[in-house]
Amino acid sequence: MPTAVYTGVDRDHAGLGTICLARAADPDDETLTEWKTLPEPVVAGPPEGLDVVMFRDPFVFRHEGRRWALVGAGHADGTPSVLLYDCDDLTAWRFAGVLLDGNDPVAADAFGDKAVGWECPQLALTPGGQWVLVLSLWDGDPCSTGYLTGRLTPSADNGLAFEAAAGGRLDHGRDFYAPAVLQEPARALMWGWSWEARDAAEVARAGWAGVLTAPRVVDVAQDGSLRLSPAPELTLLRAPEPFVTAPGRAPLPQAYDLELTATTPVTVSLLRSPSGAELTVRLDPDAGTVTLDRSAWARVGREGSAPVVLRTPARSVRLLVDGSLLELFADDRCTVTERVYASPSDVAELTVTGEGATVTGWAQVPPTHG
Repeated sequence: MPTAVYTGVDRDHAGLGTICLARAADPDDETLTEWKTLPEPVVAGPPEGLDVVMFRDPFVFRHEGRRWALVGAGHADGTPSVLLYDCDDLTAWRFAGVLLDGNDPVAADAFGDKAVGWECPQLALTPGGQWVLVLSLWDGDPCSTGYLTGRLTPSADNGLAFEAAAGGRLDHGRDFYAPAVLQEPARALMWGWSWEARDAAEVARAGWAGVLTAPRVVDVAQDGSLRLSPAPELTLLRAPEPFVTAPGRAPLPQAYDLELTATTPVTVSLLRSPSGAELTVRLDPDAGTVTLDRSAWARVGREGSAPVVLRTPARSVRLLVDGSLLELFADDRCTVTERVYASPSDVAELTVTGEGATVTGWAQVPPTHG
């Protein structure tokens, strides 16, 4: 029976959610447009004795033939954690302990004291057998996203523990949060939520808000660091012929897939304002940096609009742009997700400055069905 597991809140919600279930009204209906909620939550609130002040975002997964769930949490002393539940029977949940908390030395080194709660915990199993724990860092407001790689091991209380080996920032942009994982037999895919980085009046005028990123394949390198790459299926969206195959000048379509490789410092301009300001990506293999400069296109948010600088020895980048959504992949080592809202007077044009660059770009087009 198709079942949705979700956080329930009421009018007085102050951070403590409940865990609720909904069943498909007609399991034979492939559209799954109608659902029936169970009359009562399966978990009425956080476990007693842990002084939990934030409790939400269940994630259900299987491990060694048994069903478990993670729930994001924050404690009164400011420690974030991930709680573990045994939910082999989805209607009968048992608290199985704390999977991991912010006192873990690897987590503390990766995230510091940035978060007082971990939202939207997700687990992904890579083809090499390593686990990736994905966390959304909450400091009273959504802050950033992080990851930990490691192992799931049995714990003394008949539950599971996560032994973290390495960790870091999941996405280095400012418009990526609450990613979700889809586990497939031979890979794990991840989508992020890219919120609106413009003011409420502009959002209301547009009539829509928020987008999902392109799917990313999740993997782990030998040193324990995360690798994120665009799903191979995204190449199916490429137009039959590229719109640019060499450094130069070319108009940019509304949605495109651009690959850049460089052996010396190269700057690519993607957007130009009437004042002459440019949206640029600079790849500098000599300095070991990739820089996205969108500072002339201000965004709403406490993080501001300063250039994003990646410290990485990347010699290639891939850009996926769809309207306001910009996703940058630097050698699959680092990703940057930003929302850039062009005005009607801006010119979307590709220009390349520097020697030793290879540039190829395709318009992204909707798939056709025979």
